[in-house]
Amino acid sequence: MLKTLMGDYPVTRQFKTHTDRFDFAEVKGSPASAFKRVVRNLEFDVSEMAIMTHLIAKAHGKPYRMLPFVVMARFQHPFLVFNSDKNPSLTPEDLHGKRVGVRSYSVTTGAWIRHILMEDHGIDISRIRWVTFEEAHVAEFRDPPNVERAPAGKEIGAMLQAGELDAAILGAIPKDENLQPLIRDPEAAGRRWAEKHGAIQLNHLVVVKSSVSKAQADDVYRLLVESKKAAGDPPMLPHGLEANRRNLEVAIDCAHEQQLIPRRYKVEELFE
Repeated sequence: MLKTLMGDYPVTRQFKTHTDRFDFAEVKGSPASAFKRVVRNLEFDVSEMAIMTHLIAKAHGKPYRMLPFVVMARFQHPFLVFNSDKNPSLTPEDLHGKRVGVRSYSVTTGAWIRHILMEDHGIDISRIRWVTFEEAHVAEFRDPPNVERAPAGKEIGAMLQAGELDAAILGAIPKDENLQPLIRDPEAAGRRWAEKHGAIQLNHLVVVKSSVSKAQADDVYRLLVESKKAAGDPPMLPHGLEANRRNLEVAIDCAHEQQLIPRRYKVEELFE
């Protein structure tokens, strides 16, 4: 039995019926809350994993390799929000010197948003005061000097509503009418980004521990692909190395340009 951490998605529904072969962990909410157990405790043989966490984990020698199977991808533009009641004219270009909240500096959505701010809005991310609420998944990762921890007990949404943050990167689009995307028309911005890069912005893929044999890993991948087909092959969830090569190249560049990793890995290295 392979101990497995996997979220509930249409593409994993059939996969998670194989309880005779996988010992599935029960996790309330998003499996991201358990990623520390993967890269710190090395607890799981098979795991869903955020792309940035995997890249940072690889840089610190964690014994996991990737399978080319995407369980979550999205364009991140709508997830940078601001309080339109407090500062209705704020734009991405105004963020120098401002306080921007994010759950943890190294989270994947945060990394993609910083990439967008750098590339499309001319922002020097070292001139933003990043306010975080928890440690990185990978214990060895160190935040840059312009990152500070929010006071204990503070919550990112409440700080944004109170004007204690100028903007925030959230994991889900808020329902509050005054919390609006800082990047105007984010869907169109996402389409422009995709056309420019010839890629999508990956969030979560699947990894296996180095102790898992190639035959076992191949079987895991086969079952995942069958599960995806049973779900009707949803869009924006490519599987296979070549189908994801460009997506992974851009993700590696995103991590390297922000010094989350020490060098640009070759795509093939992520599967070793």
